[in-house]
Amino acid sequence: MQRHDPVSSVDKADNSDRLHAFRLTPVSRETQERLAILVAELKRWQQAKNLVSGATLDAVWTRHVADSLQLLDHAPQARRWLDLGSGGGFPGLVLGIRLAELGGHIDLVESNARKCAFLRHAARLTGSPVTVHNARIEDVVDGFVGKVEAVTARALAPLPLLLDWCKELLRTGVTGVFPKGQHLEAELTAAAKYWKIQATTFPSLTDSAAAILVIGGAEKRAD
Repeated sequence: MQRHDPVSSVDKADNSDRLHAFRLTPVSRETQERLAILVAELKRWQQAKNLVSGATLDAVWTRHVADSLQLLDHAPQARRWLDLGSGGGFPGLVLGIRLAELGGHIDLVESNARKCAFLRHAARLTGSPVTVHNARIEDVVDGFVGKVEAVTARALAPLPLLLDWCKELLRTGVTGVFPKGQHLEAELTAAAKYWKIQATTFPSLTDSAAAILVIGGAEKRAD
């Protein structure tokens, strides 16, 4: 009887997921290699740090890497990015790896010191133009006005709170690129009570139930 090799099966599944991710979001060979370093380090650190949901690791290339890469297409001219609540590095580290080829830079804001240690470690190994800020978002976000062209945040907070954090950035011309899940319409309805928003919604390449919300401006409604 032929024995089933579970290791080979895992490797095969990972390779299939990787190929699918790069069909959705093509990048250069050099960027692919840097992203492979990030994924390997994520899996190594995940055992101790719980950087992402364990249930998503089997499809890390599509669920995290491609899901992050697609955001660049929604602010293609931006070279200075800001990622709020960077967590395990998605989308921030992925964007940083891609921006390395474009002459760009990204600032990552994360309040958890252990996650910041991973972000700095992975940025160093991948040679990415990344600066990590171990801080609370509300304490530092206004300091990026005039320094960044695009701001993003993934699975961080409902839209009304994101708008409140980013209001000075959006007021001064920074583009908001926010991946959102199936409750986007409800979030837009809630935000519209307090904000006048210039926004466009695009379908996600990686999740049929998700979308990318691109905000060109937001103004608080008068009380």
